[in-house]
Amino acid sequence: MKFLNLFLVLSGLITLNANAQTKVDSPEEKLEKDRKAIKSLAGFYEVNFNYGEVTAPDPNYKFSKPYESHGNEWAEIIVDEPKRIVIQHMLAINDTTVIKHWRQDWTYEDTNIMLYTEGNAWKKGNLTPADVKGKWTQKVYQVDDSPRYQGYGTWSHVGGHDSWSSETDSPLPRRESTVRKDYNVLNRGSRITITKDGWMFEQDNKKIVRSASGDKLLAVEKGYEEFTKIDPKTFANAQKWWDSQKSYWADVRGVWTDIIGSQNTFKVQTMANGKLLYETLFSLGDQSIKEKWSANQNKEKIKTALQPYLVK
Repeated sequence: MKFLNLFLVLSGLITLNANAQTKVDSPEEKLEKDRKAIKSLAGFYEVNFNYGEVTAPDPNYKFSKPYESHGNEWAEIIVDEPKRIVIQHMLAINDTTVIKHWRQDWTYEDTNIMLYTEGNAWKKGNLTPADVKGKWTQKVYQVDDSPRYQGYGTWSHVGGHDSWSSETDSPLPRRESTVRKDYNVLNRGSRITITKDGWMFEQDNKKIVRSASGDKLLAVEKGYEEFTKIDPKTFANAQKWWDSQKSYWADVRGVWTDIIGSQNTFKVQTMANGKLLYETLFSLGDQSIKEKWSANQNKEKIKTALQPYLVK
């Protein structure tokens, strides 16, 4: 009888463990896990960037020199809604220099997407609710808040490990846009993994030559961006700078949203009237703070400043 009771207890434990292993989250539970993972991307980090070409179809191709860099980056949540989370990145160069860096907008089951074509041009994608069911879109923007790339995928939380992946086309990365002319599209295979000390951004990228006759693969590269948490004190000046600038940049985002939302295709040129787009918008921001412009003044001046950079 004792053996039978022990057997029944063990059987019950095994059944309970099996049920725990196979438990499926409800949509609400899954959504909350997704949101927690996305929000954990925010914080104060030391970032190490490592990129290197690993293969090419042409045996005579000369591989580019591996790229390595590092910096201190603060990622701040500036919008936190149930199905939309926006994270703004800032680079702290030293105690006095701050660069408003890239931005990532995360939207849930979003059928609106802009797909990169080539030559700094984008077109609206045709996604259905079925395409994006349970998925999050990561929309990445440049330092001037113009689009960079947008991809969608499913967050996975298997075994307590949080990760997300997608594949999409983008312009050349900033590290190569001024020095490479032998390809014109970067097909990004991105994977984000949350770690105990921060997060890892892995990339399997294809360098593509796109023409009227189709796409040709030039080379494949691997990339690793490792975000490791550090002391927030490093970013005191960056936080002070952003506090003075955030209202202006909210107006910049609003103007871009109107422009992008009103067109099926659009193209941006980074240089106009001898000034880069980000230089124009950064200068305008400083002027806005100095002269204490209202939101309406900001938007009108931003619209006017952007016109020379928008290709008709």
